[in-house]
Amino acid sequence: MFKTTCPLLLAVSLALSGMLPAAAETIPAPQESTFWSAEVESGNLPPVQERLPKDPLIVDLSAKGREFGTPGGTLRTMVTRSKDIRQMVVYGYARLVGFNQDYEIIPDLLASFENEDNRRFTLKLREGHKWSDGSPFTSEDFRYWWEDVANNELLSPSGPPDFLIVEGKAPKVTFPDETTVIFEWDDPNPDFLQSLAQARPPFIYRPAGFLKQYHEKYADAEELAFQVDDARVKSWAALHNKLDNLYKFDNHELPTLQPWLNASSGKKIRHNFVRNPYYHRIDSKGVQLPYIDVVEMEIVASGLVAAKTNAGESDLQGRGLAFRDASILKKGEAQGGYKTLLWKTGVASQIAIYPNLNFADDAWRNVLRDVRVRRALSLAIDRQTINQALYFKLAHPGAMSVLPASPFYDEENAKAWAQYDIDQANALLDEAGLDQRDKNGIRLLPDGRPMELVIETAGERQEVENALQIVTDTWREIGVKLIMRPLDRDILRNRVFAGNSMASVWFGWDDGIPQAHTSPAYLAPTDQVFLAWPKWGQYYQTGGEVGEAPDLPEAERLMELAHEWQIAKTDEDREAVWTEMLNIHADQLYAIGILNGAPQPVVVSNRLRNVPEQAMWAWEPGAHFGVHRPDEFFFAD
Repeated sequence: MFKTTCPLLLAVSLALSGMLPAAAETIPAPQESTFWSAEVESGNLPPVQERLPKDPLIVDLSAKGREFGTPGGTLRTMVTRSKDIRQMVVYGYARLVGFNQDYEIIPDLLASFENEDNRRFTLKLREGHKWSDGSPFTSEDFRYWWEDVANNELLSPSGPPDFLIVEGKAPKVTFPDETTVIFEWDDPNPDFLQSLAQARPPFIYRPAGFLKQYHEKYADAEELAFQVDDARVKSWAALHNKLDNLYKFDNHELPTLQPWLNASSGKKIRHNFVRNPYYHRIDSKGVQLPYIDVVEMEIVASGLVAAKTNAGESDLQGRGLAFRDASILKKGEAQGGYKTLLWKTGVASQIAIYPNLNFADDAWRNVLRDVRVRRALSLAIDRQTINQALYFKLAHPGAMSVLPASPFYDEENAKAWAQYDIDQANALLDEAGLDQRDKNGIRLLPDGRPMELVIETAGERQEVENALQIVTDTWREIGVKLIMRPLDRDILRNRVFAGNSMASVWFGWDDGIPQAHTSPAYLAPTDQVFLAWPKWGQYYQTGGEVGEAPDLPEAERLMELAHEWQIAKTDEDREAVWTEMLNIHADQLYAIGILNGAPQPVVVSNRLRNVPEQAMWAWEPGAHFGVHRPDEFFFAD
C-alpha cells in the first residue's frame, strides 16, 4: 500500500508549487476586498474572515517567482460563441485536485487526499468552505450527487460517469463525516485523480442546498410542479438538468466554487463575472484571491478576435488567435498597450488529417483501412514547405506523437512515415492495388471511381486551409485529388460521428505531454471524438448499443493495452503499455500529423501582471490559462 500524501511529501510538494498547507498559526490576517466592502458594511455579506474556510489554501507568490497583487480592475477577454462562457470554468481552474506548473497533481478545493493502491481514495474537504452563495460545501454535496443525481435513472439514464466504472463495477462511496468522502473500488482506478484535474472536470459534487428544491425527493410537490410549468419543460428531471450546469456556467443562480461567479443572466454580447466572495484561496499576506474583481467576456465573430485584440480591446487573449495573427499583433503593440507572447502548444499535432476508418462508403472504407494508403498519404506531404510557409520554420514537422516534454517521447515515432518521399508513396499505392489511373492521372478505386479524397474542416483556422492547399499539390503527384470542404464545427463532428465524412482535419491529441500518471485511454478506440474511429468509440461509450466493435487487430490490441494500463500495479507496467500503444500509432497512422509545437500568440495588457512570459498553451493538461492561475493575475495600476 502507498499513500501519495503523507504529511512530509505533501508539505514538500505544496511548498515547491507555492501553495502552503494552512496550519492555524500560519494563516495571515484576512484582508477585506474593496469590491465587497459595501456589502459587508450593509450587513448583506459576512466579513472576509467568516467567508474563508478554516484552512484556506495559502499561495506563497514569492516562492513561485510572482508578484503580490493589488485587488481590483476589470479584465476584458473574448470568445466566439455564446456557449463558450464556460471558458470561465476552464480558466478559473478551481478543482478538487489540479495540476501545478510542473504538472503534478496537488490538492486545491480539497485540503488533502490519500491514495491507497489506486483502489481507495480518501478526500478531505476544508472545514468551513462555502459555495458562492454562502451555503456550506460539505460531504453532503458529494452524497447528493452520488445518490440523487448520478444514480437517479431520470437524471442520469446511463448511470455514473465512465471514469468511475472499473471492471464493470461502480465504486463504494461513503461519507464518514462532513469533511470526508471515500471512493473505494475492488480493482485499481489509477485515472481517478487525473480525471478530477481535467480542463472539463467531471464535478462529482453538486450544490445540494440549491438543487434539492428542484428534486422530487426533497421539493414540495406542488411548488415543484409550478416550477416545471413555469420553465416550460416536461418534467422535474428536465428542469433539474437544465439548472444543473456547473460546467456550462450559464445559470447565474447556481452556486459555484470558481474564482469568479456569473453575474449575467440570459444571452448577452457581454457577460460579466465577478469575484467569488467565498473563494478558498488567499495569498500569504492575507489578500483573498482572485485579485481581479470583474472579468468581462465579449462574444464576437471569430474573424474579429485578432482585429479587436490589435485595437487594444482585450487584456488577455489566446483563444481565437493563431500564429498567422502574430505579425499584425506585434505591429499593434505600442498603440494597443499590450505585448504579444509566443507560448508553446501542448497538442500532439497542430494540424492532423483523420481518415475515417468507419466511413459509410464500403469501397472508400476498405481503401482507408489499408495502412499502406495512410502511409503513402503521409509520405506525400511536404511538411518542411508547410512549416516555412505557415510558421516561418518555428514549428516542428513530424508525425503525430507525444512531444519532447513527455517522458514517452521517441524520435523514431515522431519521424515515422513523415519524410517527404513521393517515389515511396507511389510505390505503396501501387502495392495496395491502386495502380490504375484516369486520363488526368488520378488513381482509380477498385470500383472505378476516381480517388477524390474529401477532407472536411471546421473552417475556423486559416492555417488549416493553407496547409491543405499545399497538400493538394503534392498529393496530385501520387494521383490523389484532395477536395477541401469547410463546415461549421458542430456539423463537421456530427457528420464524422455518423460515418458520413470521408476524412477530417483537426488538432492532434489534446494531451501531447502525457506523464506516468496519465491514462492512455485516448490512444484506444474509447471515444467517438477521435475522428478516425467514431463508430468504434461509440461502441465502447454505449456498451455496444450503438456503433461498431473494433475489427482491426491493431485497434483491438489498443483496447487490450488500455485495459492493461488500468489494472497495472506498477509504474513500470504502465510505462510499457504507453510505449507499445505509441508504437502502434506510429506504425498504423490512424491520424496523419503534419507538424507540432507551432507557437500560440497570447496577448497580455501591459498593465497585467503575473502572466508567464514562457508557458504551455494546452487544453489537456492545463486548461489553457487555468494551470497558470488567472486568479493570481492582477493589474499593476
